[in-house]
Amino acid sequence: MGYDYDVVVIGGGAAGLVAATASAGLGAKTALIEKNKLGGDCTWNGCIPSKTLLKSAQVFSLLKRGKEFGIGGDIKCTPDGVMAHVRDTAKEISTHHAPGVFEERGIKLFFGEPKFIDGRAIEINGSRILSKRFIICTGSRPLIPDIEGLEEVGYLTNKNIFDLQIFPESIAVLGAGPIGVEISQAFSRLGTEVSIIETAERILLREDKETADVLADTLLREGVKLYTGKKAVKFSKEKNLITIILEDKDKKYSTLKTEKVLVAAGRQPNVAGLDLEKAGVKYSNKGIEADDTLKTTAGNIYVCGDAVGPYQFSHMAEYQAIIAVFNSLFPFKRKVDYRSVPWGIFTEPELAHLGLTEKEASRRYGNIKVYKAPYAQNDRAVTDQEKEGFSKVICDRNGYILGAHIIGAQAGEIIHEYVLAKSRKLKLKKLSSAIHIYPTLSQVVKRSADEYYLNIFLNIWVKRISKFFIGFLR
Repeated sequence: MGYDYDVVVIGGGAAGLVAATASAGLGAKTALIEKNKLGGDCTWNGCIPSKTLLKSAQVFSLLKRGKEFGIGGDIKCTPDGVMAHVRDTAKEISTHHAPGVFEERGIKLFFGEPKFIDGRAIEINGSRILSKRFIICTGSRPLIPDIEGLEEVGYLTNKNIFDLQIFPESIAVLGAGPIGVEISQAFSRLGTEVSIIETAERILLREDKETADVLADTLLREGVKLYTGKKAVKFSKEKNLITIILEDKDKKYSTLKTEKVLVAAGRQPNVAGLDLEKAGVKYSNKGIEADDTLKTTAGNIYVCGDAVGPYQFSHMAEYQAIIAVFNSLFPFKRKVDYRSVPWGIFTEPELAHLGLTEKEASRRYGNIKVYKAPYAQNDRAVTDQEKEGFSKVICDRNGYILGAHIIGAQAGEIIHEYVLAKSRKLKLKKLSSAIHIYPTLSQVVKRSADEYYLNIFLNIWVKRISKFFIGFLR
């Protein structure tokens, strides 16, 4: 059989761009297929526009805090140009992966909707393409809950919220996950009345409760209304207002009125429409089945990113893409390792997560140690008026890191010190002995590690041995 390509990558988002680049870089004849625009959700509807929006909201909020920094007088500004700035930034970022960039790397680009003919062939735009291997990187889309009236009233998702020209007077956000809380804080700071509706009893259910509670308090303090432990059961619209019927766990009902609704209830893998059955690839509405080498039920087809999970983050898509490429091209196989997966929520304060939460670690290991360092005792946090938050590291009885959680300024940057230590199986005490620049926020990592030594020094037997040597050396 004469193959057209060694590898065909389906999907031009975070996973697909990395997979195609790596494949071509290793000498494989590579094609990349994208349905819409290169960059995927991260560039156009996710990470980039949301972080740009958050930064604008943070600057807007900071300007109003001038007196905290000794700057007198009111600084007047409006958020009128924010959404245009968000879209312009996404366009600028998109130039980093323009089609010409990949064509120069020897990657053949196709735009359209592919369908598998069998395990070795696909059809796109009426043409048949044969390939030895395929890597599926089709990403995900917003999960839309089946709630009475939701389709009729119209709703926003991350796909269209950044197309708004002006900020609405009010918005209700369905879901208190990372997307929901990030957009909620940004819109609230820019003048919109925000209500978050969450069926769980608290926001950010996957996060360590102690850090999530700090962020919940911040949102409440800034005027965001939290309807936790409640679910939306019906939507209706009259004139310019949407009415939402809420139901709590005791089956009691309440009503909320809002101008707009944002659905942020999770993500759903893009697996339909590819005719995966013809290729022998098993899948469900939860994603494509794959083993720990990212190989699907078809031996020559691999998958990475949101289409397989279990983590729907761009950095995880990139991590999986490298593994999928190597495993598809070479006989020796590398397995995915999810023991040191970090992520961040880019609110203010930021929240960063690594490994097990305190509750998870306690349930799994029983005997654990928890060490904390508050931002309020960090000199740089005091100079920057960023005193809210703390770092928290959870260790086993031997001092190895099981999880780390930071709530505070630049948490997403600071967490990587814990990531490196955990992934390299270093004990927490190693971070204490490393010299940290003063004054920096990263000293919260060192201070949490210092707590490890402080507990040792408080041990009565350590004191007795120490006194013996002190006296002996006299």
